[in-house]
Parts: sequence; C-alpha cells; structure tokens
Amino acid sequence: MPDSLAILLPLPLAGSYDYLVEGQALAAGDFVVVPLGQRETIGVVWGPGTGEVPGHKLKTVIARLDVPPLPEVTRRFVDRVAAYTLAPPGAVLRMAMSVTAALEPPRMLAAWRLAQEPAAASQPRETPARLRVRAVLQQGPARGTADLAREAGVGTGVIKAMAAAGLLEAVSLPPPSIFRRPDGFMAGPELSAAQREAADNLVASMADGGVTLLDGVTGSGKTEVYFEAVAAALRSGRQALVLLPEIALTSQWLERFERRFGARPAEWHSDLTGAERRVAWRAIAAGEARVVVGARSALFLPYPDLGLIIVDEEHEQAYKQEDGVAYQARDMAVLRGHLARIPVVLVSATPSLETLQNVASGRYRALHLPDRHAGAALPKVSAIDLRRDRPARQRWLSPGLVAALEKTLAEGEQALLFLNRRGYAPLTLCRHCGHRLNCPNCTAWLVEHRHAGRLQCHHCGYQARQPEACPACGTAGSFAACGPGVERLAEETAALFPAARLALLTSDTLGGPRSVAAAIDRILRQEVDLLIGTQIVAKGHHFPMLTLVGVVDADLGLSGGDLRAAERTYQLLHQVAGRAGRAERAGQVLLQTYEPEHPVMRALVADDRDGLIAHEMAERQAAGMPPFGRLAALILSGMDVALLDRFARELARAAPAGPGILVLGPAPAPLALLRGRHRRRFLLKCRRDIAPQPLLRTWLAKVKMPASLRLQVDVDPYSFL
Repeated sequence: MPDSLAILLPLPLAGSYDYLVEGQALAAGDFVVVPLGQRETIGVVWGPGTGEVPGHKLKTVIARLDVPPLPEVTRRFVDRVAAYTLAPPGAVLRMAMSVTAALEPPRMLAAWRLAQEPAAASQPRETPARLRVRAVLQQGPARGTADLAREAGVGTGVIKAMAAAGLLEAVSLPPPSIFRRPDGFMAGPELSAAQREAADNLVASMADGGVTLLDGVTGSGKTEVYFEAVAAALRSGRQALVLLPEIALTSQWLERFERRFGARPAEWHSDLTGAERRVAWRAIAAGEARVVVGARSALFLPYPDLGLIIVDEEHEQAYKQEDGVAYQARDMAVLRGHLARIPVVLVSATPSLETLQNVASGRYRALHLPDRHAGAALPKVSAIDLRRDRPARQRWLSPGLVAALEKTLAEGEQALLFLNRRGYAPLTLCRHCGHRLNCPNCTAWLVEHRHAGRLQCHHCGYQARQPEACPACGTAGSFAACGPGVERLAEETAALFPAARLALLTSDTLGGPRSVAAAIDRILRQEVDLLIGTQIVAKGHHFPMLTLVGVVDADLGLSGGDLRAAERTYQLLHQVAGRAGRAERAGQVLLQTYEPEHPVMRALVADDRDGLIAHEMAERQAAGMPPFGRLAALILSGMDVALLDRFARELARAAPAGPGILVLGPAPAPLALLRGRHRRRFLLKCRRDIAPQPLLRTWLAKVKMPASLRLQVDVDPYSFL
C-alpha cells in the first residue's frame, strides 16, 4: 500500500488531495474521513498519491467508513462527466454522495436471542408462555421485543422476565431492508405482435449493450415493452435504473410497475425526505434495491451491479441540469452505459433530433411501435384559427372550443384544457401609465397568483403583495392583469360551465407525488369533468374517459429565437394531444393558434412528424447547429456591472479562432439580471468534428477571473436565457 493516497473531496476544488496512510488498509473507492483545514470532511480514495507534496507536509487519513466502496465504474463516470462538462471532479462526486448521512452507520435495532449458557444458579420455572418464546427463537433469527411477543402470543412482560432470569440475551441487529425484490419471473400482460417483437429485441440487446431508441406513438405500450428488459435484468441478478423526467409521472408508473413485478422499486427524487434518501442510498449501494426509478440525479448513485438504463421520454428538457454541474442526463446515461458495457434504452413518441441523427448515422439501434395498443385510434387533431374564430373580449376560449367542451361534457366524458403558463396572469401593468411590475432581482415580470394572493418571480422565487397604488405614477387601483394563466382560465371555464367539476393541475397546486396520485385517482374515478393544467399533465398519464384536449395557446413557445423552439413545441403538443382517446372512445384535439400555417401546426394536424423532422434537420444542417455542430456557452455573472463588462472584454480578446470555430459575444443575457447578479453570455460554435472542451480549457487558462465574478460553462446548452 502506498504511503499516500489521492482523496477526492465532494467540493468544487481543482482535483484530489494527497493524504498519508498510517496503519490502515485502504483501497480505491473507500469512503474516508480526512482533515481539511480546521474541520473534518468525508472523501473517497481515488488512487495512489501524486507525490507532488512532500510527505512531512501531508495530513493523515483519520478513519475509513463502514460503507460499501464507491464502485470503480462510478469513479470513472465521475471523471468522464467532469472532463466533458469542465466541472471540478469534486462537484460531480458530490452528486454521487449527496446524502452524507447515509455514510454514517445505520441505527442498530435491539433484539433478543436465546442465551447460549443460561444462568445455572437457579433454574427458572418453564411456563407455556416461555416455551412459546423459546420455540419462536429456535425456529428463526433474533427479534425485537414487540415482534417476539406478537409471534409468541405473549405479553412483553414475559420477554423482560426471561431476560432478567438470564434465559435471553440482547443483541443488536441492522434494520431490515424496506425494499422487496421485484420478481423478474412474473408473467406480464399479453403483448401485441409489434410489442413482442420490440421486447424480444430489447432483451437480446442485454448481451451486447449499446443504445436502442424505442420509438412509439403515444399509447402504444412502450412502458410494457421496456418492462420486459427490466425483467431480463432482474432474472440475470443485476440492477436496473429507469429515469423519468418529472416526479409527477411516477404515480401511475409505480402502480403499473408493482402490478408487473409484485413490488415497488426504490425511488430517487427531490420530494423524498432526508430519512428516505438515506435509506434508499444505502440500499442501492448495498445492492438491496434491484430497480431504481428516479429523476436525472439517480444516474449518479453508486450501483454495484447496474445492468440496464432506461431513459423514458428521452427528449424532455427536464433531463438537462442548468445549475451547478451543467449536464444532459440522457447523454450522460449513454456514457454511463458505455463505461459499464450495458444496454441503454431511450424511449419517446417524439425523439430528440440528436437521438434521431444518432440512429441515422448507425450509432443507435431503433425499434418502432407505429400503432396504439389494443386497437385504440390516434386522436383527430384540428387547428382553430384565432384570427377567424375569436374569443370574446377578455376571454381566451374560442367559440369552436367552447362548443366542443359543451358536447364532451354533455356526453359524460372528460376534457383537458392545456396552457403551459402558471398563475393567474403573466403580466400586471398600470392602466394609467403602463408601468409593469417587475422582479427587483431579475429581468422578468412578476406573475400574479391570485389564489395565493401574491406576485411571484418564477426565476428567483421573489414574492410580494400587489401594491395598492402604482409605484411609478401613484394611481390607486389601476393595475390590470394581462394575458391568461391557468388560474384565469379556470375562472373563465367555471363561469362557462358552472356544473362541471374542475381540477387545476400545476406544480403550484400539487405538492408532490402523493398529491399528484390523489388527483389522478379522482380523475380515474370520474370525480372530475374538466382538467386544466400545465405540462405536468402533458405526458405519461392514462385517462380512459378523457376524449377532448383543447390547447389554449398553441403558439406559446414558438417565439424567442430558441434553437429548439419548433422541436420543443411539437414534442410538448404531441404529448398533450396523446392524452385524448387512449381507450375505446375516439379522441379529439383542438389547437388554438394565430399561425395555423406554421410547420409545427401543419405537422400536428397532418400527423406528419417525419416531415417536420426533415424540415428541422435541413435548417439545422444549413446553419451548422446541433446535431450537425457543437455549442458551448459561457455565462459570466457579478454584482459590479463595470467589472463584469471589463472582464468580458478581456475574455473576448482571448477567444479561440480558426476554421470551423466561431465565438459570439459577449452580450447581455436575455435574463440580464438574475437573482441580483448581472449576466453576460458567450456562445462558442464549432464543427461537429471539433471538440469544444480543449478549446474552452485553453481559452479560460489565458485569463484570470476576479474573485467576485462567477463563470458557468455549459457544454451543449439547452437554454439561452
């Protein structure tokens, strides 16, 4: 064993630190306690020491923690993610050991077993109750007082008396696992011929790894198909990970999983309590949790024997982390699968252009499910031209959509109104002088949430009461709400259909998976006639009686110059349209739009996904944009605008140049002020065959950034705000 070891700490530092080892047997991956300055912290043994610091200057490892070591493939994954994103390796490690409490020894449980050598001074009298206690312990392991008393049919006083007489001795046991093992041998539902063929192909891929796109229309039964791959992983004794983009999707998914495998998987998402996260982390690290379903951060958990990764709704923007380590979980899942040589399945009804290009180039395999399961038909999609079928003044539902709602409700069916805008109104302004209520910390309007009686910034969380008078002109009672949010839409709908039972489904009104599950249960029991929601209801849910979807503002998201605006809008609207007519009743989708001639609207109405993809691919290729080119963003921020701009100019002078390389900026970000910090952006654009990371490393090494400024590097950016 070397005299020193490299210890990586879960901190945004440049690299690992060398520590001395004295009298301890340590190996790579071990979790250890080490001194850092005046405190102690936990790190991971990353390898032999570098030898760059003389031994007499090194501090000594304090202790090794009794927890399974971080697997070798996880350590390589941390290094590769750090290299790709240009993030400090310790910042990536922090995601793998995000629950430090899980590294502490579990709280042991007090239990009883038969004494090995009972006290011989006086033989206590054996009673029927004591004999039953003996019989229970002779037939099984040690048990706690309450469990032992219950199984033996005695009172706890009998247990205590036997212990006092020396007949029982106390032992400590680790807490039992709360995760039952899903059964990979349970029979699943009968699959159609197309589903069976796709499932067999997925199972066959378990042997050679690689990436497979499971491309199927909404309602085609993609989940049941990839469950067959999960079953194959379980039968081979390996773990499986299923990534979902939204916590709200887990409710119905978990019920389907339990029906299929007889037990629930381990969950991993931000809505878990600290105690739940601690238990889940240890169970995953110990290999007790065989299947994990979670948000993007679940990718970094320390799986000892991961055999399969599923990325459901692979196109979703929620897989892109913007803060801290900026990474795309779909792409990092492909990297994780490559490192472990295990299969990765990407699932979507509207795959991302990046994934489709990888299929076209032969890097990924593709499986297709062209039809809905059990003979259900795809819904009929129509556009309502708001230039001709205009809503009434201060109303947002066109006469055509109102008539369709009346018909649907009269027939006892359910309808969904979709508007991807939370709150009551996106803008509040003064009728007298036109002053708009802005966030003091961000370049953003304050959104009115009338039900909660507040104005809120959706970027930094700032909240305020609406002022009684305009702060600009002093006019009292002059504020007007401009534009609709879902709360305002619910107000209009309630006035139009007073007898209809409404449900408002947004991230503001649903507190987490449990409240989502309760709302879904009400819908399935037909206690709701009309749903009004944001993108939280756009995907993953199956409501058999829902036959009408009305998209209130189909144009929302098409403007703003976003590279992926058309792609994202199509994906979102196709997903929400897929909620209609998923059972034996026919579905109808009405898109309210001012641009029915837009390629996205035409593709939705004609069900011509491939035509839109070809159009978007051609435009991206002509512009050298992803997936035919590479992008990386630099976002500078600071409190001092003058210092920020001076350094931005200095950084611009050091920018890389050459054939196939273009640097744009510095320019104020669209959100030029965010959380009180001013922001400037650069965009590095290069050919597909040029890796941006070496360019960025060389560029950033040429300048020394003032300590008061912050720099975030975002390779493959998805947001340009």
